[in-house]
Amino acid sequence: MAFRLLQFCGQISKTIKNVRNLELRQMNNVIKTTQLLSPQLPIKYQQRTTSFFTKKSGEELWKSVTSVSNAGRRRGRGKRGSISKLKKNLNWGQRIGIGKKRMLWPGLTGPVIQGKTLIQQQRLPDDPDFEKKIIDMREASSKFKKLKVHPLERGWTSAKLGGKKLGPPSAAREDESFEGFETIILEHKITGHMTGNMGRVRTFSCFVVTGNGNGLVGIALGKSTDNAAAVRNAKNSSGKKLFYVNRYMERTVFHDFFTRFGNCKIFVKQKPPGYGLICHRAIKAICEVIGIKDLHAKIEGTTNVQTLTKAFLIGLLRQKTHQNLADEKKLHLVEINKNFDYFPNVVASPSTIRSEKEISSTEIMDFRQFVMDGKVILQRKKYPPFYTRLKGWELHLKKMEKLRDQDNVRLQLIAEYGDIRSFLSEKYPEAVPQNWCKKKEVEQVEEEE
Repeated sequence: MAFRLLQFCGQISKTIKNVRNLELRQMNNVIKTTQLLSPQLPIKYQQRTTSFFTKKSGEELWKSVTSVSNAGRRRGRGKRGSISKLKKNLNWGQRIGIGKKRMLWPGLTGPVIQGKTLIQQQRLPDDPDFEKKIIDMREASSKFKKLKVHPLERGWTSAKLGGKKLGPPSAAREDESFEGFETIILEHKITGHMTGNMGRVRTFSCFVVTGNGNGLVGIALGKSTDNAAAVRNAKNSSGKKLFYVNRYMERTVFHDFFTRFGNCKIFVKQKPPGYGLICHRAIKAICEVIGIKDLHAKIEGTTNVQTLTKAFLIGLLRQKTHQNLADEKKLHLVEINKNFDYFPNVVASPSTIRSEKEISSTEIMDFRQFVMDGKVILQRKKYPPFYTRLKGWELHLKKMEKLRDQDNVRLQLIAEYGDIRSFLSEKYPEAVPQNWCKKKEVEQVEEEE
């Protein structure tokens, strides 16, 4: 009986073991499937949360690399900052949100709203020289020498932003574009005002002009507590304030004019081709973006950049075309130019022409006085040079009397006959001057020998 009980207990223990083995196999299968589905991470791994790179500041780390011990310094090492030159600013040239893959992040690297459109996240064109530029900037920052800028790109002076070119303004819409436009900084300064809460607040002010070189021009003033934001606001605002300026032959003004704004007076004169821009540097920049190539401008009074810019642009807008002048006077507008040997050239004709009886005796017929609104420019008297009062000048005139106007006569003969000759040249051919050449005479002498 006891043997049977022991045999029965052994069978029960075997069944229990079998059940436990089945459960363990099922659990192992479940663990394997979960391990395949979930990422496998090591249960134990080594992790370092702090190091001397995070504990020490950048200056201390650079000091550990570039410093010299006392013994080395006594031996002459580290003199004149030779080791300190190895120090480089690794943050130089880095911008938040801009890396190898150039992306536009609204609110971080660009505005969220531009005009009435909401800017989307987009990929900017790649810059293959991005890393090279950053490396060059770091090397230049480590050396005590500024990056060289081309004289045509650095503006009027190297210390200030006046005269610097910024490129075209950015468009507010996708269908707009400012191709061919150029923006020039006319004035950049720091202004400030005192407040009750913040104390003295510093503000950057930037005054720019933009144009396409074909008559379109716009000016704007941008202000901000940030220098880059002030320049950007002024450049983008100038693209929204464009107007057209008429030009004569697409190179100069239609006529001489006088303009004034505030305490600034400007006298502008029309000049022939090739004369250039002889004027204030701010007026020269305005003429470049408009497309005016030949001009002379004289300023009287204040030379404040904003005042003279407004005065000059008001004068350009008030000038009249040749057809407008002819229609206003109801007479033919005739140009008599020295370059065309004073030959009269009809520039514009009105639809109805007045007769001589209809013209009153008190009417202004002088063209320059008419375009100046009845005013006459008071020219400064030109005094003769000091040497004309000396006795040596009289002797010089007596000696040069026989050669007076000789150069002008030679030019006139060449223009009329193609050579220096007169009406007696056919009768006396030996009197015609010959082009003397020493080389030809030497060759003739050698041939004769």
